[in-house]
Amino acid sequence: MSSYIITIDGGTTNTRCVLWDEARHKVSERQRDVGVRNTAIDGNNSRLKAAVRDCLEELLAGSGLTYGDIRLIIASGMITSDVGIVEIPHLTAPADLVRIAESTAAVTLPDICPLPIHFIPGIKNSPGEITLDNYEAMDIMRGEEVESLAIIHQCHTGSPMILVLPGSHNKFVAVDADRKITGCLTSISGELLSVITNNTILAKSVQHNFVSPGTYDREWLLLGYNNAKKTGLGRACFSARILNLFRERDPLKIANYILGASLQGDITAVRNSSAVRITPDTKIVICGKNPLQEALLDIFTEEQLCREVSVFQPQKDFSASALGAYLVAEQCRLL
Repeated sequence: MSSYIITIDGGTTNTRCVLWDEARHKVSERQRDVGVRNTAIDGNNSRLKAAVRDCLEELLAGSGLTYGDIRLIIASGMITSDVGIVEIPHLTAPADLVRIAESTAAVTLPDICPLPIHFIPGIKNSPGEITLDNYEAMDIMRGEEVESLAIIHQCHTGSPMILVLPGSHNKFVAVDADRKITGCLTSISGELLSVITNNTILAKSVQHNFVSPGTYDREWLLLGYNNAKKTGLGRACFSARILNLFRERDPLKIANYILGASLQGDITAVRNSSAVRITPDTKIVICGKNPLQEALLDIFTEEQLCREVSVFQPQKDFSASALGAYLVAEQCRLL
């Protein structure tokens, strides 16, 4: 029996395909800097399809395999959206592993590969009409639901959870005591940080530097965070220029300050948004890489919003998205 599987993670700006052996060890990986953004710009998904096809063929050729050696291809992320390859409708929360697996669709696309690709659906918060009174409670995700399944599988202990998935769009996913995803909240704080760092007057203060794991500074992060909490993001950012002119010349300390200021609005959203709910009994689990993981851990610990804050540590070479895709495949009895 064929023993290899391929996971496809299709995002906004890039597409990644990974080949795994039967022991869940990563064999090979291919990536293209092509995503659904290209479909939106081009008006068609030809480049995205070609990127997936090329990645799949390179994985096989580089490992001396053929499609006859592949047991399953499973895909998640923006690749299932209206600007992806195949649009799979969002599930409406709440949704758990069983429901997500039941809604996973197998589609054969001969112009990409001869095997069916199993597309995992995303999740939305509400099934109803969006009005000016309820729009703030609405949110959507594609791809994060698969990461969430992996974190739930590894970290759920019977209490409600908020899963923190940092990136250019920070995502906060609510999970109830029954392991169901009940909603999500999205912020563009990562994009705002990029703009502030590169395209404002503060670019000189930080010399276009972002914080790296080796330059993370908790004191300066919390200084920026607390100032933004008191005066707002715009004023806090200009205060970074004041600090750089009259107090601190090190651009990396200023970069930490701006990172903290940029993240502050996310914590306000988690506190006050009707998209997700947090209580003192909620457990917060932070995914992602440093320095964002460490920064968010320090901020949530400082705020003391709930009883427990921890970080998700995936297995070596086995990402949360890949583990989540495996869980869906097992639930579908595809493995």
